[in-house]
Formats: sequence, structure tokens, C-alpha cells
Amino acid sequence: MIAIIDYGAGNIRSVANALERAGASYCLTASPADILAADHVILPGVGEAASAMARLRERGLDALIPELRMPVLGICIGLQLLCRSSEEGGARCLGVFDAEVRRLPDATADGCRLKVPHVGWNTARCLSGPLFEGLDEGTFFYYVHSYAADPCDGTAAFTDYGRPFAAAIGRGNFYATQFHPEKSGAAGARLLRNFLQL
Repeated sequence: MIAIIDYGAGNIRSVANALERAGASYCLTASPADILAADHVILPGVGEAASAMARLRERGLDALIPELRMPVLGICIGLQLLCRSSEEGGARCLGVFDAEVRRLPDATADGCRLKVPHVGWNTARCLSGPLFEGLDEGTFFYYVHSYAADPCDGTAAFTDYGRPFAAAIGRGNFYATQFHPEKSGAAGARLLRNFLQL
């Protein structure tokens, strides 16, 4: 069973739909007992870091999540919440990954304007780790975000949007993607299957 952590964030239903397409059984839950009983855990969502952390704390999940021993996948804000801190709302996060999350720049180094949030398809490079098994360098994934983690130890893929950022991170049994695999077509479906096989 896969536990999708339900802490009031947006976009959780699309992750559930992707798991249904993969033929996987899951439950949407905020129950520590359900989460601890799961084979895999997914921390998905779209939202604002400080309020998301407040909701995790209200449910006692801020202490539970970093101690999990089964494979855990953070998606989008899930990646950001697994980092040390976020500029968004000055949030102190879960600290699984030793990285700071910063706002994306609204211009390139040479002054070209960039739209923030970063919405749409972009490539990932320097792919490494089990999530990317069978995926090619330069694979396109779908992004919707205004903040991103700085590259750190464990960065498993990079994307550039005004600056390089961690498109994926892995450490121990924890994995995370800034992009949305559930919205990334065949490549995202393959990445989710790779996670479920861990």
C-alpha cells in the first residue's frame, strides 16, 4: 500500500490518478498509523511552504516524516518541505536534505526577463539514481513552481531556469522531484514506476 500524505495541499488528486493508472493501491491519509504501515510514502502538493509546514506540524507529521524508513517521494512542494529551509514565508522545513529553497530569479544573468512561476516543460540533466532508470539525459518534465532548492549533496538531476536548481534529490530512502511526474507523460509514469519498485 502507498500512503499519499494528505495535509491540505493542492494537486494531491492528480498523484492519486497517476497511481491508479499504474495499477497501484493507495490511501490518502494524515494518520501516522496509516503512514507507518505503508510500503511507500508520497508527500505531494502545490502550495506555500510556511503554511504547508504549519499543517504538517498541526498533524504531528513534521516529527514523523524524517524518521520514516520506507521509500519516500516528495513532489514539487514536497521536495521543498524535505529541505532545511525555504525563503517562502521564512519556513523552517523538515531538514532531510541539506539544501535551502530560494525564489527563482525573474531575469537571466544577461538581463533577459523570465516569467515566475516557472510553468511548463523543461529538461533535466545529469540524471542519476534509481528514479531515472531507463530515462535519457535531457528528458523533459513538467514544472509549476516559483521556488527551487539549491543544488546540494544528493542532487540527482539539475534544471536551469535563471539559475541551476535541484530538479531531483535523493538521500537514503528519501527521494524528491521539483517537477510533477504525474503531469510528465510517459517519462513521469516511468519515474513513478521506478519509485514503486524500490
